[in-house]
Amino acid sequence: MKVGRAAPEVAKRRGDYDAWFAALTGWGDAAKVVSPPDGDALPSPSTCAAVLVTGSSAMVTDAAEWSERTGAWLAELVRAEVPTLGVCYGHQLMAKALGGRVGNNPRGRAIGTREVRMMPAAHGDPVFHGAPEVLTVQLTHREVVLEPPAGAERLIRAEHDPHHGLRFGPRAWGVQFHPEMDTDYVRLLIRQRAAAIREEGMDPEALEAGLRDSDDGAALLARFGAFTR
Repeated sequence: MKVGRAAPEVAKRRGDYDAWFAALTGWGDAAKVVSPPDGDALPSPSTCAAVLVTGSSAMVTDAAEWSERTGAWLAELVRAEVPTLGVCYGHQLMAKALGGRVGNNPRGRAIGTREVRMMPAAHGDPVFHGAPEVLTVQLTHREVVLEPPAGAERLIRAEHDPHHGLRFGPRAWGVQFHPEMDTDYVRLLIRQRAAAIREEGMDPEALEAGLRDSDDGAALLARFGAFTR
């Protein structure tokens, strides 16, 4: 489910988000791209072997028609136990659709490389099992899951976000970080948003200097791809 687009100058060279996820999960050409913001129809859950929902520059709290429609569809997928992973916007949309609450993080914008920590429930999880205790990840977001839906289990916490990774059901997960992004792309985003970052009291140059490469995000997507196969 493609709900956002990569920066055009990067998409020309490396393809758009859907291509990144198809490669990192190992789905390749088997992946079908559906773009709700462009008016694409949502497939019947019974026809889906697995679903991944990308990030977006849109805000879940804007409650756009396509977003609300997609959220209701995602809730159906979770109930049908279709393997589903939501990333950033996808994570928040799943949480909201299942009864959770999403909004601006009271700790402000998060962008750059951060460390996040596995929770005890993650160790026996089929997708998170085998990940390091502390993951180094790339992220960019302002909104977060403020209250998880009933029954959701916390799998990952961050210093700025206690609900950074959630299991919504036996085969449904969400992560707030961006496992598909590398430091080159996050550096571009920091530079594009430097003025807003400064206005919010942060130092874009320091954020750039703190960027660190890591394979932890790519490894998560590979495990999700293996689980779906």
